[in-house]
Amino acid sequence: QVRLQESGPGLVKPSQTLSLTCTVSGGSITTSYYAWSWIRQPPGKGLEWMGIIGYDGRIYYNPSLELRTSISRDTSKDQFSLQLRSVTPEDTAVYYCRAKVLITSATTRTYWGQGTQVTVSS
Repeated sequence: QVRLQESGPGLVKPSQTLSLTCTVSGGSITTSYYAWSWIRQPPGKGLEWMGIIGYDGRIYYNPSLELRTSISRDTSKDQFSLQLRSVTPEDTAVYYCRAKVLITSATTRTYWGQGTQVTVSS
């Protein structure tokens, strides 16, 4: 059973960089066919996919956030991280990390972290 846990500051000042880490247990982030994502949910809004890093290290970003977003990983710690630069109050959200694994060509399994609230405020 894969488990994910987000960590990072709950309060970030405007114009600063939001940094979060997701620690994976019960599996390795380099295990084949796993993909690791960051997703957020602003208050009163739906889920927004931010980006993904695959088991092979390939990274893809939401085009609307790409200029401000970086995703990286530390395979020795089974962690992957998010940096969001130049934040504004509109970046206030619950941030989730998620794992999705391809079981068969038509079946996937998804695991979610519990989410962490990040507020952007001076």
